[in-house]
Amino acid sequence: MPAFIKSVTFDCVDAVRLAQFWAEALGSNIDEDSTPEKAYVEAAGWGGPNMWFNAVPEPKITKNRMHFDLRAPGQVPDEVQRLSGLGATVQHASADLVVMTDPEGNEFCVE
Repeated sequence: MPAFIKSVTFDCVDAVRLAQFWAEALGSNIDEDSTPEKAYVEAAGWGGPNMWFNAVPEPKITKNRMHFDLRAPGQVPDEVQRLSGLGATVQHASADLVVMTDPEGNEFCVE
């Protein structure tokens, strides 16, 4: 039997802040026992990986080697506007893809 992805873990400065962004972005909730040092977001729906957020002392320095590609539920500009309201920032936009960063600078795409 092959392995499966149980969770995706982010190193971050403030675990609650980043977990709250991703919970709202993906339609989930942050676990009530989360702290600024360690936070947890259960996958919305069935089958997706859960997300852990662990505070670390060092800052993010370079581009991520892995990132999420999010599919907008409607029009891409509407989703980009919603995510911007949650704290994301647009880095680059083309006709069918927008590269954004979360509140701690982790890159992701919206298509």
